[in-house]
Amino acid sequence: MALPYHERTHHCGELRGTDVGKTVLLVGWVQTYRDHGGMVFIDLRDRGGVTQLFFNPDTDPLAHGVARSLRSEYVIAVRGEVVSRGAMVNPKMPTGEIEIAVHEIDLLNKSETPPFPIENDIDTNEDLRLKHRVLDIRRPVVRDALVLRHKITKSIRDYFADNGFIEIETPILNKSTPEGARDYLVPSRLHHGSFYALPQSPQIFKQLLMIAGMDRYFQIARCFRDEDLRADRQPEFTQVDVEMAFVQPENVMQHVERCIAAAAKVAMGIDVPLPLPRISYAESMAKYGKDAPDMRYNMTIKDVSEVVRKIDFRVFAEPLAKGGVVRCIVVPGGGEMTRKETDGLTEEIKGIGAGGLPLVKVVEEGGKIVPQTGIAKFLSDGEVFAEICAATGAKPGDLIMFAADNEANVCKYLGWLRQEVAIRRGMIPENDWKFCWVVDFPCFGWDEDAKAIYPMHHPFTSPKDEDLGYMKLGTDETPPAADLLKMRAKAYDVVLNGIELGGGSIRIHRGDVQRKIFQLLGLSDEEAKEKFDFLLEALKFGAPPHGGIALGLDRIVMLFGKFGSIRDVIAFPKNARASCPLSLAPGHVADSQLEELGLRVVKSK
Repeated sequence: MALPYHERTHHCGELRGTDVGKTVLLVGWVQTYRDHGGMVFIDLRDRGGVTQLFFNPDTDPLAHGVARSLRSEYVIAVRGEVVSRGAMVNPKMPTGEIEIAVHEIDLLNKSETPPFPIENDIDTNEDLRLKHRVLDIRRPVVRDALVLRHKITKSIRDYFADNGFIEIETPILNKSTPEGARDYLVPSRLHHGSFYALPQSPQIFKQLLMIAGMDRYFQIARCFRDEDLRADRQPEFTQVDVEMAFVQPENVMQHVERCIAAAAKVAMGIDVPLPLPRISYAESMAKYGKDAPDMRYNMTIKDVSEVVRKIDFRVFAEPLAKGGVVRCIVVPGGGEMTRKETDGLTEEIKGIGAGGLPLVKVVEEGGKIVPQTGIAKFLSDGEVFAEICAATGAKPGDLIMFAADNEANVCKYLGWLRQEVAIRRGMIPENDWKFCWVVDFPCFGWDEDAKAIYPMHHPFTSPKDEDLGYMKLGTDETPPAADLLKMRAKAYDVVLNGIELGGGSIRIHRGDVQRKIFQLLGLSDEEAKEKFDFLLEALKFGAPPHGGIALGLDRIVMLFGKFGSIRDVIAFPKNARASCPLSLAPGHVADSQLEELGLRVVKSK
């Protein structure tokens, strides 16, 4: 008689020594098979874990006979008694104290030989694993990633629900609006020549919900961006979307950091000290070279522009004469780095645009601190070199690496260099979690090539109240670029270990300010009306001050679980070419479908 597999008593990871003597019914997949001279041992796996089974030919010959025919990934149901393993405890298994003496077995289904082992440590091509993602998910490491994702998502949902936020779904099909990346377009069958766009974010709709009086909103939202992929990006992704009315940045940040702390406790068992540190954008760029600072190690960037003005070195003098800067990092103990190592870094930093990598070792000779190798001959003035060492904290045995250019490029070069050196020299501590907020972002940046400003954020980000005067509100006049570059935004990013978890801002709630921002971004009144008429119309009817944030859920799970890619924490991800090896999406469609939509495919040139 077949076993009632639907009445299983336990999952395979549950049983312990306290369960000895119980009769249990387990179901799952055959993980491993071992025949020890008649006695058969099988590790049975389900979502909960693994339990060892044994089949005795003397006491249960029928079950033993079936067991000898089993192979990897066969699906079975078993009934038996929980017995102690005595001195044969397996400390590597949570269920290692016990095993099941199987009396009955039911073979529910057979399996072909899998294309790769269902184990954690395998060296298998990622596309092959994604093609057979169903099998890949059976591996404990992938299964555990999805379980972790569930726990983190639940903790986030619970936090916001417990703090007065309402979960509301926003449309997936909407019109295309500029949000910084390419839209995925969906042709309309009923409106030939017109297209929906999949949302890059629920940005406008969550603002409309605040204007509608919903006050506190959140959503675990699916978003879509047609952009080049990296390890932490996918064409479709999930974000934790939050919006609040009648708030300033601090209100939003307090809720978000408490939510992140709750998720970190669930995921990693750590207590995140609150409040999180706040660091300004300007300080972050000056000290870390980027707006997502990794604060797990020191080696911060130092400005030596005024000191090196005293030496005759063209590589420094020319950028300084053009208003640029000279900054450096000090590599502790870097004097031991070989010429091969420093030459390799030089070639790589040239690859991101730098002209080279000026450097000098700090050594002690005859009781004096002197420069050696690299640009040492330009630093022969002992007083100047002593000033550099005093300004940077460099000491004998250290290596000083410089960058000279405009400020933006120097930040880029030294931000990259700081991170690369830290990784290569093992300076980043394990199991260290450094969260922070980056605040006081500029509203606009400067494009040197175009000789024009560009927006640092989406066009709904509110400037700081004290900076509104720079905009010349109430006029059609375009303010000088120098004034606009002084404007700061009510924007904030939350960062973990040098990676942005999410960013948000207080939104523009005044129609005159929103129209002026559109004007400064080069949108005519007609273009603004065409793209954002429903928002501009809503702003006329008592829009409250409001703001929020979007957190990357995939990225949070990836970092909290110490995975190398967000593909590791998504059930059915796309590969690096934005295609799905499992379903073979994207795919061609029939000509009849295209005709119905009024479309035809034109071959690319």
